[in-house]
Amino acid sequence: MGRATALELAGEGAAIVIADINENNAIATKELVENIGARCKVVTGDISKQEIAKRVIDETVEEFGQIDVLANIAGMPMAFTEIEKVEEDFWEKQMAVNLKAPFLLSKYAIPHLKVTKGSIVNVSSIASVRPRPGLSAYCASKGGLVELTRSIALELAPHGVRANVINPGPAETPMLEKFYNGLDPVEGRRIYTDSVPIGRLCTPEDIAKMIAYLSSHDASFITGSVFNVDGGRGL
Repeated sequence: MGRATALELAGEGAAIVIADINENNAIATKELVENIGARCKVVTGDISKQEIAKRVIDETVEEFGQIDVLANIAGMPMAFTEIEKVEEDFWEKQMAVNLKAPFLLSKYAIPHLKVTKGSIVNVSSIASVRPRPGLSAYCASKGGLVELTRSIALELAPHGVRANVINPGPAETPMLEKFYNGLDPVEGRRIYTDSVPIGRLCTPEDIAKMIAYLSSHDASFITGSVFNVDGGRGL
């Protein structure tokens, strides 16, 4: 989803900063972005760490002079685990990646977004509003991200900064198999696809296009909203 979003926004003329813990993936995305003629920078590190999150924002402003859009897309999956078997370290990691990292990046980006009247788009999950057994930490972290977004939207509305959240349904990404809980990949994919009324998985491009819309002037009167891009999975 991050790669698709980088390419979508680059195609609209944006300069892109990629923050990723996986340097090889980030560099591969950078090359794709540059191949379509857009400027791109990579910052590698764990964005759930305060010093890394701050460095992402500082280096973005140093390189490009401003921030117009912050898209928080990084996430961590969870295999089915009964709540009494969820380890504290795992719980804390879920909260760090899925909730703390968007908080930190928002915290450091907001002073710059106030200048540009920019936008924050957070990627949560349909699990934030339609929880399933065995995903307690994941659902809690994603639900927290929804409320963080809505709170930010209220706080920053007087400054002209908007914040919205997207809830993808089961998505066509490498993360999906982490939810299969030992199922054969073909069977796991079938089960998740069958759970979507529209009859297919969400694609990275589905999310990228919604992020591009919410970041644009066409969405200038939309803030604090939750968009289920899920093919009806949340119904």
